[in-house]
Amino acid sequence: MIEELLPDSVVAVEVHGHDEPENAGLYPEEAALVAPAVPKRRREFAVVRACARRAMEKLGVPPQPVLPGERGAPRWPAGLTGSMTHCDGYCAAALVRVADLASIGIDAEPHGPLPEGVLESVSLPQERARLRELTEAHPAVHWDRLLFSAKESVYKAWFPLTGKWLEFTEADIDILVDPGRPAGGTLRAELLVPGPVVGGERRGTFEGRWTARDGLVATAVTVPHA
Repeated sequence: MIEELLPDSVVAVEVHGHDEPENAGLYPEEAALVAPAVPKRRREFAVVRACARRAMEKLGVPPQPVLPGERGAPRWPAGLTGSMTHCDGYCAAALVRVADLASIGIDAEPHGPLPEGVLESVSLPQERARLRELTEAHPAVHWDRLLFSAKESVYKAWFPLTGKWLEFTEADIDILVDPGRPAGGTLRAELLVPGPVVGGERRGTFEGRWTARDGLVATAVTVPHA
């Protein structure tokens, strides 16, 4: 699901349902981080890291711990960058060589409406206006949840490049539907604060793709070097 949203240079590994992948065990330093957590949290923490380690192997990198760094962002092996996501019944990790992409962000969410009041706190007036138009044209998609997922993916791609927090309202996201495919398309995020400098150029926009199927919405944002 995530893989279809990403370029060929990215390796994505995902797990649907509650089947444990092989070798889902944690390294001791990882296990210590989630020892006090509830079982569901420990399981998701373990499975998404198992996905990340399988992606490392596919890229020819020895599997190793994935520990949180600043603001909880995962610390990746030298030469790699990536992103992870998990929600009920789904975990995924996507990794890429830093020579191929500057940054990536992925997110998956249950395909249902956001809790009452959340949309107003995470979106801009112009975004809500566009969501109303999308709902009229394609009512089968929960566009509020999709926008939330896109905001998460934008942040995950932003933070490794800047080391700074990005508020939900500091990116204006436009969601576009592929012709003939109402449950998939592209997204474009206009950064409303100074963007990161990548390849000697300040980036004011991020771009990505989205899909809605199998009870989930998923988004992915990639930042090329040029």
